Amino acid sequence: MTGRLSWRVAELVATRGETPTARTLVLDVPGWPGHLAGQHVDVRLTAADGYQASRSYSIASPVDGDRVELTVQAVPAGEVSPYLTGTFAPGDPVELRGPAGGWFVWRDTDAAPALLVAGGSGIVPLMAMIRARAAAGSAAPFRLIYSVRTPGHVFYAEELRRRDRDDAGLSVTFAYTRQAPPDWPGPPRRLGAAELRAHGWAPELAPRCYVCGPTGFVEAVAELLVRLGHDPERVRTERFGATA
Repeated sequence: MTGRLSWRVAELVATRGETPTARTLVLDVPGWPGHLAGQHVDVRLTAADGYQASRSYSIASPVDGDRVELTVQAVPAGEVSPYLTGTFAPGDPVELRGPAGGWFVWRDTDAAPALLVAGGSGIVPLMAMIRARAAAGSAAPFRLIYSVRTPGHVFYAEELRRRDRDDAGLSVTFAYTRQAPPDWPGPPRRLGAAELRAHGWAPELAPRCYVCGPTGFVEAVAELLVRLGHDPERVRTERFGATA
């Protein structure tokens, strides 16, 4: 029997552009065992000379049979992401291993309020949670605070606007650090305690907090949440490092 940590051959069946440098990959993975929102996979490429390179990517989709979606941000001079966001075409195979991770996950049996805080491409596993919530018909209240450099850096822009409007119990707030839309109230700035207090949950509601993004962003936000009174045991973090 193929285990979750064994390599499987997946096939690319479709792609979607998210930003000029990020692409969602829709993969068919025969025998996929299923996954939880927030988990990740390893993707491995093998060159003609036998050289192999692998990277970890968060799953962007809820469980959907043998289909798995990944959203990949191109990293300059990277070994894997330039291929996945450029050359990789429908019908092409790729090796995939997973799912992995059991701490940074959301289960549809959890009815507690959830605060999702994303920095850049850290939105990917949090988007899986938002989609899984909708697919399960969960009434758990969700609030997303999404920090990006500019409006052009927003992943899933149209879907997030639609879900903010239509998904009962979900609210979406953006924070822009370099360039804000013309009608935005206030100048661009880093996400701070004021935004977390205004758009997050009160600590006494005991929300589960998920923070994902570059290491510096994650550490700063997690520290702010604890200072605001949130239980450290309910603050879960996922760091992407330089590849975020």
